[in-house]
Amino acid sequence: MNKTLLVIGFVWPEPNSSAAGGRMLQLISLFQAQGYAVTFSSPAMDSDFSIDFEALAIAKKTIALNCSSFDVYIKELQPSVILFDRFMMEEQFGWRVAEHCPAALRIIDTEDLHCLRKARQNACKEKRLFVLTDLFLEDVAKREIASILRCDLALIIAEYEMEILQTVFKIDASLLYYLPFLVPPIDAAAIQKTPSFEQRTGFIFIGNFLHEPNWNAVQYLKETIWPLLKKQFSQAVLQVYGAYPSQKVLQLHQPTSGFYVLGRAPNAQEVVQAARVVLAPLRFGAGQKGKLLEAMQCGTPSVTTTIGAESMCGYLPWNGFVTDDPDLFVTQAIRLYEDKFLWQQAQQNGFEINNKRYLKRFFEADFDAKIRFLIVNLAQHRSANFLGSVLRHHTLNSTKYMSKWIEAKNNGGLSTSL
Repeated sequence: MNKTLLVIGFVWPEPNSSAAGGRMLQLISLFQAQGYAVTFSSPAMDSDFSIDFEALAIAKKTIALNCSSFDVYIKELQPSVILFDRFMMEEQFGWRVAEHCPAALRIIDTEDLHCLRKARQNACKEKRLFVLTDLFLEDVAKREIASILRCDLALIIAEYEMEILQTVFKIDASLLYYLPFLVPPIDAAAIQKTPSFEQRTGFIFIGNFLHEPNWNAVQYLKETIWPLLKKQFSQAVLQVYGAYPSQKVLQLHQPTSGFYVLGRAPNAQEVVQAARVVLAPLRFGAGQKGKLLEAMQCGTPSVTTTIGAESMCGYLPWNGFVTDDPDLFVTQAIRLYEDKFLWQQAQQNGFEINNKRYLKRFFEADFDAKIRFLIVNLAQHRSANFLGSVLRHHTLNSTKYMSKWIEAKNNGGLSTSL
């Protein structure tokens, strides 16, 4: 049996820059454990911070948008499984995969529901409550749902998003697969090495600034949360870390008020472990929050919002506090910072969440069985997905020719005017 996985990535994975990069490595490791040879391809520019592909036994291939060179490449490779990294890559390359590798299993990793994140962002900017019907107003929802339907399986990271896809968008459960972050257990030895309450100091926020919810959260911290917190706790210090900070992010740096914007962390785990409390007042977003799971792994309690904690802890108690009220957010942050017993209990809650919800061994065997089942029963699985076949048909007869037109135009074969 041919066991070749081709990942078509939106960007080259940077696990030290974003949770998305770590998530991609976790998915690749599942396939490698099943014996797959993995090639990671992307049309993105190379990054100095991407993984060492050779060290991880992953082949690397740069591909081009709207270019038939991809057709030649994929016909030669003939992968048995294609993994699209977010719906944008399925839009660009899905029709080419369907045409040249029709028997390949097509999987999409949504990362998070972009339409949910966008609808919540718009509601936040318009200072109103988000309601589920807002999803139908987003053009990105139509694109994202179409991509999910065109694929054989969609990997969904959050339980709430599984619910939305089935109840709001009426997607059949057979097309969806819940797969959260996959991490190792936190054992007694790891806990023993974790810095104590007394060895830690300061508050911290960490997050990639290319991700709009992170930038918005830091603005909210600077303008609303931090002035309230400093008024009650004058010696408080906050360190803000994150990859790819823009000039407007760096301009928030204000040491005189204890607000430090420090850019990319030299080692994310080290700086989070050195802090006493994580502050993550996320006002919109989707999926699971890698920064908050990382805080749990580092033994660092957190204060966050309902969106921050969404689909993270199930019925287990949070490793700190969850509130959307800024005054209560500040009160609870200070309590957590000063009360050693409360802090230790919150830390223990984080360890428990990690070990009861996210261990790789909870999911790898079932995922292996799911992939094997779909490969053996692919024809039957696709015949039951009529809407998907309709969308694939129209994509091959619309997106295909638009892409070919762009390629011809780029090659000088068409006039640049209409």
